[in-house]
Amino acid sequence: QVQLEESGGGLVQPGGSLRLSCAASGGTFRIGTMGWYRQAPGKQRELVADISSGGTTTYTEPVKGRFTISRDNAKNTVYLQMYSLKPEDTAVYYCNAYLLTAGRWARYWGQGTQVTISS
Repeated sequence: QVQLEESGGGLVQPGGSLRLSCAASGGTFRIGTMGWYRQAPGKQRELVADISSGGTTTYTEPVKGRFTISRDNAKNTVYLQMYSLKPEDTAVYYCNAYLLTAGRWARYWGQGTQVTISS
């Protein structure tokens, strides 16, 4: 069964950094766009950044210049490097990927990893 497994969340002081990782595993598949979303308490889930299979990236405005998304296709893994973290970055971060399995594309989500920015 195909799944996305995230790691790297935690508690960091304002101004600190974290790197999130998300690996796809569990079968034979082709990976399309991968991305990171986040959901803060009481708010809707929002796109943070995504990266196409060709490496084209998009970022939500509040994280531009502070976050970098990248992927390692050989490892089926996407990363989110976060710098200059702010309290408003506190949220559960979810990995997302479009995977081609058994002849059809489907969207998959990770279980989420908590990122807390606090002094």
